[in-house]
Amino acid sequence: MAGYGDNAGFTAYAEAAGYVFPDGTTEPQKTAARQRGSLVIDRYERFFSGTRTGGYSQERAWGRTGATTYYGEAIPAGEIPVAIINASYEAAFLELTNPGSLSPVVTGNAAVKSEKVGQIQIEYAASSSTSIADMIAMATPVVTTIEGLLWPFLMPVLPAILVV
Repeated sequence: MAGYGDNAGFTAYAEAAGYVFPDGTTEPQKTAARQRGSLVIDRYERFFSGTRTGGYSQERAWGRTGATTYYGEAIPAGEIPVAIINASYEAAFLELTNPGSLSPVVTGNAAVKSEKVGQIQIEYAASSSTSIADMIAMATPVVTTIEGLLWPFLMPVLPAILVV
């Protein structure tokens, strides 16, 4: 599986952003981080306009056919916008420096409400929701840099009008 962009682009992007790769980071580690970063971006696919250019068997969510920006600008079929690649690089760097941080594992029945050790007792704030979707949403980190790079490619959410 290939992530968006390439290792040279990832390295250039990270260095331009002032990020420092951990000492001894190898090319295969960067490739693996790009793969995981691309998976994070692909989670937004349901909010992208258009369809995969290569159909359901296409590995990544981009390139797309019939995609437009939030403002209605057409994106050429099969093209992967630079901002999508850069968002994947942001995610890749986070995954490289803290593997799994953008893909938390959520177990509904493992939540701890309170703990007591000796005379010290701590009670945690708990959600009243038991919905798996709500628990996943609460556990999934929001990275504003990634969100900012992606928003021009997300479909606008229009209010629904009920006609009777």
